[in-house]
Amino acid sequence: MPGTLTPAPLSEGEGIYAGRFAPSPSGPLHFGSLIAAVGSCLDARTHGGRWLVRMEDVDEPRCSQAHADEILRVLEACGFEWDGEVVHQSRRKELYQAALDRLLQNGHAYPCACTRREIADSSLNGIEGPVYPGTCRAGLAGRAPRAWRVRVGSEPVCFEDRLRGRHCQNLEADIGDFVIRRADGFFAYQLAVVVDDHEQGITHVVRGADLLASTPRQIHLQRLLGHATPAYLHLPVAVNEHGQKLSKQTLAAPLEANQAGPALVAALRFLGQRPPPDLQAASIAEIWQWATANWALPADGLLPSSVSPMPSM
Repeated sequence: MPGTLTPAPLSEGEGIYAGRFAPSPSGPLHFGSLIAAVGSCLDARTHGGRWLVRMEDVDEPRCSQAHADEILRVLEACGFEWDGEVVHQSRRKELYQAALDRLLQNGHAYPCACTRREIADSSLNGIEGPVYPGTCRAGLAGRAPRAWRVRVGSEPVCFEDRLRGRHCQNLEADIGDFVIRRADGFFAYQLAVVVDDHEQGITHVVRGADLLASTPRQIHLQRLLGHATPAYLHLPVAVNEHGQKLSKQTLAAPLEANQAGPALVAALRFLGQRPPPDLQAASIAEIWQWATANWALPADGLLPSSVSPMPSM
């Protein structure tokens, strides 16, 4: 139906665009990850931008190089072409430590000696579990540090999502001072992603709506570190027949290289595009040609946060 779609607008930085796809190599690529890859790549390419790939393997015990290699192999089979070298978070620890040191020096972060049990016993629940009550804000009382946290405030952190509109979160009430270096010594995702987006010059983040609640924390860190805030667009996530997000934890089926064409068409359909029936049998190059020429977001901004069941491939 002509006229129901409109080109996805840039909310800032008109004419300057650097986007990225950042999977976690804790398992093979699945359909849920493909949605984010397709959406982020098409949005970058249709706005004349760069598109980067980053392996978010900061949680090293859960990730492997074998999974990273397999993800890249399937992306290549699907016809993705990225700019520059693939970045691995596990090789960028010095950058994360420098950011943590800066936050500590400026009084924005502090060590924490609390155990999970202690926090659970003394906290109210927020949007992602217990809200840290600030027990160690004034000092450790002679206890050894376990983790490092960043201070948050009571002022709402707000941003305009290009698809979902204005979103606000009170970090103090909803999250509490959050961990940026974990008790096991590994850096937390929230800090790593903020440092990486800044270092890579990312101007536009297109990713799944499951990360919508993380965005205010990342904006808070960006402001404390003096980094620019990218424009955000959160796409719907695919869920299984039980309403669970497709993930390694919910045993999402891995994508195979020989499924590339049908999987791409299914991802386009999932994202509200309208590929013609004959595109199902087209070559990978023809699918990308159609997708790039027709990429658009719904004119009314209405895409659900999640869609079930997964579209048939």
